[in-house]
Amino acid sequence: MLIDNLKIVQDNVQNSVQKSNRNLNELRIVAVSKTNPVERIIEAFNVGLTDFGENKALEFKEKSEIVKQNVIWHFIGHLQTNKVKFIIDKVDFIHSVENFKLAVEINKQAKRANKIQNIFFEVNTSGEKSKYGLGNYVELLELASKCEELGNIKPIGLMTMAQFTDNENIIRNSFSQLREFRDKISSKYFLIKELSMGMTNDYKIAIEEGATMLRIGTAIFGNSGYSLSWSEKWSLHQQI
Repeated sequence: MLIDNLKIVQDNVQNSVQKSNRNLNELRIVAVSKTNPVERIIEAFNVGLTDFGENKALEFKEKSEIVKQNVIWHFIGHLQTNKVKFIIDKVDFIHSVENFKLAVEINKQAKRANKIQNIFFEVNTSGEKSKYGLGNYVELLELASKCEELGNIKPIGLMTMAQFTDNENIIRNSFSQLREFRDKISSKYFLIKELSMGMTNDYKIAIEEGATMLRIGTAIFGNSGYSLSWSEKWSLHQQI
């Protein structure tokens, strides 16, 4: 099933790329593996996926210690400062930096790990109170300017989540706003190229609006179910 799901996603991506006159090489699919057991990650890796996204620090830490394949890890969820130390050694990209306190802690832990950590600034373009992220361009600009002094982080992009709705205009506005923020801030501070936006329900629109990283879970893995934790699923698999 996974390989069939992936083929559908890849075909959709290809069609959206052609529709928007973009280059397929500009896009990276991040398979959102949260709640899925590690054998599903390994299965996905074996059919060609290399990038995987997790949203809980301790779950990421445990999975990254089990998975021996040369995967690229993305942390895509809300990150508390006291959890940075659990992920810093293995994570390649952190998509959810929304305040200076978190940026400082990531910088501190990255320096300890002797690495330069790639980060995304998270922006709440939907305006929903339930979502994390910077509220407007002024807040983004302020955070970016403060981060200039931090030597062990590298801001490379912006991340957002659109509202979950059937209204394409609302979704498109969220993504176009992020792209506009990216273009404006790149002229002032960092050469920010990446746009992490687009999930299972809206990744085709995200491609049309300039996304470079798509965070796709259900469309690839199916409904993983939330009644069991990933470790319980892994334990059951080991018993088979």
